[in-house]
Amino acid sequence: MASKGAGMSFSRKSYRLTSDAEKSRVTGIVQEKLLNDYLNRIFSSSEHAPPAATSRKPLNFQNLPEHLDQLLQVDNEEEESQGQVEGRLGPSTVVLDHTGGFEGLLLVDDDLLGVIGHSNFGTIRSTTCVYKGKWLYEVLISSQGLMQIGWCTISCRFNQEEGVGDTHNSYAYDGNRVRKWNVTTTNYGKAWAAGDIVSCLIDLDDGTLSFCLNGVSLGTAFENLSRGLGMAYFPAISLSFKESVAFNFGSRPLRYPVAGYRPLQDPPSADLVRAQRLLGCFRAVLSVELDPVEGRLLDKESSKWRLRGQPTVLLTLAHIFHHFAPLLDYEVQDCLKQLMMSLLRLYRFSPIVPDLGLQIHYLRLTIAILRHEKSRKFLLSNVLFDVLRSVVFFYIKSPLRVEEAGLQELIPTTWWPHCSSREGKESTEMKEETAEERLRRRAYERGCQRLRKRIEVVEELQVQILKLLLDNKDDNGGEASRYIFLTKFRKFLQENASGRGNMPMLCPPEYMVCFLHRLISALRYYWDEYKASNPHASFSEEAYIPPQVFYNGKVDYFDLQRLGGLLSHLRKTLKDDLASKANIVIDPLELQSTAMDDLDEDEEPAPAMAQRPMQALAVGGPLPLPRPGWLSSPTLGRANRFLSTAAVSLMTPRRPLSTSEKVKVRTLSVEQRTREDIEGSHWNEGLLLGRPPEEPEQPLTENSLLEVLDGAVMMYNLSVHQQLGKMVGVSDDVNEYAMALRDTEDKLRRCPKREKMLDIYWLLRVCLRTIEHGDRTGSLFAFMPEFYLSVAINSYSALKNYFGPVHSMEELPGYEETLTRLAAILAKHFADARIVGTDIRDSLMQALASYVCYPHSLRAVERIPEEQRIAMVRNLLAPYEQRPWAQTNWILVRLWRGCGFGYRYTRLPHLLKTKLEDANLPSLQKPCPSTLLQQHMADLLQQGPDVAPSFLNSVLNQLNWAFSEFIGMIQEIQQAAERLERNFVDSRQLKVCATCFDLSVSLLRVLEMTITLVPEIFLDWTRPTSEMLLRRLAQLLNQVLNRVTAERNLFDRVVTLRLPGLESVDHYPILVAVTGILVQLLVRGPASEREQATSVLLADPCFQLRSICYLLGQPEPPAPGTALPAPDRKRFSLQSYADYISADELAQVEQMLAHLTSASAQAAAASLPTSEEDLCPICYAHPISAVFQPCGHKSCKACINQHLMNNKDCFFCKTTIVSVEDWEKGANTSTTSSAA
Repeated sequence: MASKGAGMSFSRKSYRLTSDAEKSRVTGIVQEKLLNDYLNRIFSSSEHAPPAATSRKPLNFQNLPEHLDQLLQVDNEEEESQGQVEGRLGPSTVVLDHTGGFEGLLLVDDDLLGVIGHSNFGTIRSTTCVYKGKWLYEVLISSQGLMQIGWCTISCRFNQEEGVGDTHNSYAYDGNRVRKWNVTTTNYGKAWAAGDIVSCLIDLDDGTLSFCLNGVSLGTAFENLSRGLGMAYFPAISLSFKESVAFNFGSRPLRYPVAGYRPLQDPPSADLVRAQRLLGCFRAVLSVELDPVEGRLLDKESSKWRLRGQPTVLLTLAHIFHHFAPLLDYEVQDCLKQLMMSLLRLYRFSPIVPDLGLQIHYLRLTIAILRHEKSRKFLLSNVLFDVLRSVVFFYIKSPLRVEEAGLQELIPTTWWPHCSSREGKESTEMKEETAEERLRRRAYERGCQRLRKRIEVVEELQVQILKLLLDNKDDNGGEASRYIFLTKFRKFLQENASGRGNMPMLCPPEYMVCFLHRLISALRYYWDEYKASNPHASFSEEAYIPPQVFYNGKVDYFDLQRLGGLLSHLRKTLKDDLASKANIVIDPLELQSTAMDDLDEDEEPAPAMAQRPMQALAVGGPLPLPRPGWLSSPTLGRANRFLSTAAVSLMTPRRPLSTSEKVKVRTLSVEQRTREDIEGSHWNEGLLLGRPPEEPEQPLTENSLLEVLDGAVMMYNLSVHQQLGKMVGVSDDVNEYAMALRDTEDKLRRCPKREKMLDIYWLLRVCLRTIEHGDRTGSLFAFMPEFYLSVAINSYSALKNYFGPVHSMEELPGYEETLTRLAAILAKHFADARIVGTDIRDSLMQALASYVCYPHSLRAVERIPEEQRIAMVRNLLAPYEQRPWAQTNWILVRLWRGCGFGYRYTRLPHLLKTKLEDANLPSLQKPCPSTLLQQHMADLLQQGPDVAPSFLNSVLNQLNWAFSEFIGMIQEIQQAAERLERNFVDSRQLKVCATCFDLSVSLLRVLEMTITLVPEIFLDWTRPTSEMLLRRLAQLLNQVLNRVTAERNLFDRVVTLRLPGLESVDHYPILVAVTGILVQLLVRGPASEREQATSVLLADPCFQLRSICYLLGQPEPPAPGTALPAPDRKRFSLQSYADYISADELAQVEQMLAHLTSASAQAAAASLPTSEEDLCPICYAHPISAVFQPCGHKSCKACINQHLMNNKDCFFCKTTIVSVEDWEKGANTSTTSSAA
């Protein structure tokens, strides 16, 4: 407002009119007498003007503000009379009662006038009631679903089934079912639609109630309303889930006023009086003209008035609008809000026309509004992210029908590539294109190009909107747009992060995809613009998030998991590392306080209602719930509060500081942050507070852009990746049925473009650089949020699988280098002790397992530095106990696949034999073994005395467990199948059974690889554990063979059932794995080692030569010196799989059978009977050969060696075993006798 002195009477910034320095020039515009006459004529023309107190002295621009203040004064009685109206009780400003007048769960808008149902049938009433007179209010129907709108008394009790109109003294109109309600229901009125306005009228003088729809009366709905003492009626509504309306109680002019009825809320009469007087002054300006030459005033018709730039007139208008503008604030803001919501609605629901002209028009209108600085900031602060889903503006609507968008004319024909270049998909040979196919392809490509150009126009407009919202140079008189955007954007991310799994609260994922791409474009524009003016900054191609952002508390990551676990835990355990590496010191008292906070977290009450933001959540019942959804909400969650006031001291790394020089910092909520808190100042690094020594001193870019980038990565993790997966599903379906498909609708709207692929690729490289820089900080790497690793993994998967057959990741710039960097990250961090989350560790393991399946990515693993490769293999060979070993085993198997016995297939051979015509059989990746990584494995297994024994002991233990579980499950399946009553085997049980079988096969393949690469681990008996490992291996192999090869046994019966889910369970996969091990032991090694292996195998009590014969389809072993007979076609035989087993391999199996036949005959002839007393008391299979010291108990060597791998206590007396000595009955007896 204007001051009463002679100094500045208006804002110099706004008008630059009446400073002291300009006083003489301003008053000299016209003659003083003429100026006085002119101003008295203008500002005394109002009919309501009081007698001018300043008429005794001439009016000029110095005393005009005082004169205007007196002119605009309104009687106190007139102002106080507002709200004191007979027949009405409650506040003069009428809103929805979100504190107590509701039932159920409802989302209430900022202004407490809009409401969205969020439960079965929620009810809410207003804060004001009426008991006498004629009243009305209006309701804008935003959705046309089930709602009951009307009036109720305070005594009405509602629930999730009964709402307004379902109880006594409550009355409602339901335009969805076209009925009226008061306990009972009858037909009434017309059906409403979204956008209609319902007027609710109550006449308490006559006791009637009626409704109007869009200004047209629907007739009297109810008569004889209860009136009298204690009877007052509140406006009320009940609405079902996701239905929404907006009330107008009179705070805005009614759309359809009704004569004789007044709105519940009176118009602001005092402001209306002031506005009327100012309008009178404005009309006077238009009807008066100055003639400075003649020194007089001239009357003129206002319709002929023209502004000719006279300074006196301009200054007079400036004074008028200086007072008039504040009176229009609400109207202008409401107009802006309604305009933006209308543009959103039109953009979202308008039909798709061939040139997307409607969408382009609405976007251009939006840009024109947002170019106005004040309008942009108001919309950002109050509308765009709070009231409506602004991300709708960044979505390109898909046509519901081909004809709707003119796609049939645009793209008259269909086309789809004949082969897929995607890894993991079997590619067929590209047939030569016919002339007709060439014409179709060219027509299709021309149509797609035309469509792409139209879409690019829309996308460019969407990017322009985001550029306006990210402007940080419009900070004249307030906060820049970018920092308002950051606050709202962070809340948007929080709502979607906390609402995962609660679909109504999430931004639709298809909107998120488009929003992410436009945000990346705008972000990179500003990033490179900053680089152009700051040579020391980085290009967007080199972007990453500095690691200090993750631990300095400047960015709130809500309750998202960190790599090292909970933030409170990291803060306590890594406080010394923070002090030494990041110069951040946490007060021990604060740590103790936070620890107590964590203990009390579940018991702490919700924040006080006084701190409620403008929007509110109405929740029925005694317990307050957090505010979810699209409504703005404060940053909650104390568990993620990292640094609080006065808890942190920051020390400059370059030199030690005294206590007085320490800078106290505090972590602010999103709403409390200022530009300085983000960008920093000469003494404060803002978001980059606590820079570790590994990071460069020069900033990459503006700190605010770093936070936008961090949010973009989080967006991809929240829902974008999942949506890309859904999109590629449509593409895969089209690829499978392309020959029959004649409709391009799905392809057009689902197939991403190369530009979008480049966005995801850029995001992948950002994550890789961020992870690499974070890794250099050592233990502080644990503060990084998990989603950075998740996005790196998922974005690579999306680039490989989700971008149509016409785009290939290999075409991307720097593809090989990026693949190698990701391989290095996976190889290093899949077993990183700093990462504690089970889910992210599993994701890393699965990603590495997928990485080694494909030639391109496997070659990338082989390109990483040798020390990293060796460290990766060493982690893979760590004992399987106490960690998820199944994925580790799959990785080792995939390194071997293609080298093992009969292990070169891409489809399971036994399925091809039984379902040759089935094209949908499970397909495996083509073998791509890595001899380099196999050599690393061989080298590591030969290093040190404990590496190979501990690894192989764990593999043998897991094989024993997996195969035993498999046998137990197929017993249950067989029993269920044999029952007379109809039984259904649980599909989950079938899946677990198949998994145990596959695990057994994969463990056998790892053993085959180990024996092939380093056979001396089993066969060099100078090693202390070789004999024991070989005996354990022989025992397990014999058990597997006996179970699988027995005639008409359990395994056979379950396989013949051919149950869905057990397709992989068959003789071939497991028998060829066992055969590969036996061939390596008994055929391929030196003669001395073969004899050792043969003796161990035959010495095992479970060995049966018949099981070996079964491999070649023979029921019994052949006589010595006779040729093998032809196999029975009805029996299993490796000879039946000649397409998968080479002739050399079959010859080796025949050689092995002949060798074992001969050796078993010789062993049978040379064996001597053993008394029961001399047998091992543990296994009863081998003679006693070892004695334990100091307790003296005995067993065979195999049993005690196996036992000592896991336990050092005696079997019998639990004494700790110090040593094990050889024992022979005759020698020990004589020794004992001589000692006696």
